[in-house]
Amino acid sequence: MREICLDTETTGFEPGEGHRMVEIACIELINLMPTGRELHLHFDPERDMPAEAEAVHGLSREFLTGKPKFIELVHEFEAFMQDSRLVAHNAPFDVRFLNAELVRAGRPKLTCAVQDTLQLARNKFPGSPASLDALCRRFGIDLSERTKHGALIDTRLLAKVYLELMGGLQPGFSLAADSRVTAAAAAAVIANREHRPPRPHAATPEELAAHAAMIASLKEPVWLH
Repeated sequence: MREICLDTETTGFEPGEGHRMVEIACIELINLMPTGRELHLHFDPERDMPAEAEAVHGLSREFLTGKPKFIELVHEFEAFMQDSRLVAHNAPFDVRFLNAELVRAGRPKLTCAVQDTLQLARNKFPGSPASLDALCRRFGIDLSERTKHGALIDTRLLAKVYLELMGGLQPGFSLAADSRVTAAAAAAVIANREHRPPRPHAATPEELAAHAAMIASLKEPVWLH
């Protein structure tokens, strides 16, 4: 099953108030495992960057000026997403901004299935903190590289949290999340495996003689009654 873990950074909370998406990161998962395929894009929001938003993600207006606009890269996002299920933390927020940007670019809104890990965590641990930071601490996931809410680092953390929310690695399961083993690589291993020749189905003369001797030694076998 192919899924896309996703996170966005924006200039504010509501696209209806003129706020824009400035960063997006996507990570491909196959059967809950990252494959190594990632998409990471920055966008020029064509507006100012509020100080409170910059304090969260660290993306300044100066840094974003001259970056491509979403409409210029929308095809990259759509090609990466395909029709796969989207996995996001507080997914309604990300979906709201994505749809606003897609409509602005003249593209259709998202129609894929959506998995909200925030709601998933609240259902699994009712009454407990369910932020991404809190879930990382719960599952022992290293947060030392996360100084601000960057989309790429948050998406990588989310992929680890999502795996844990879905039950984690099974005991003895050898494909760790960072092994980057893709379905294609696994198929190549199978294709290159050395196959043994089939075993003969007919009994050898020696086996037939041994079987006859064993039958002759039986007293009153049931199949003769």
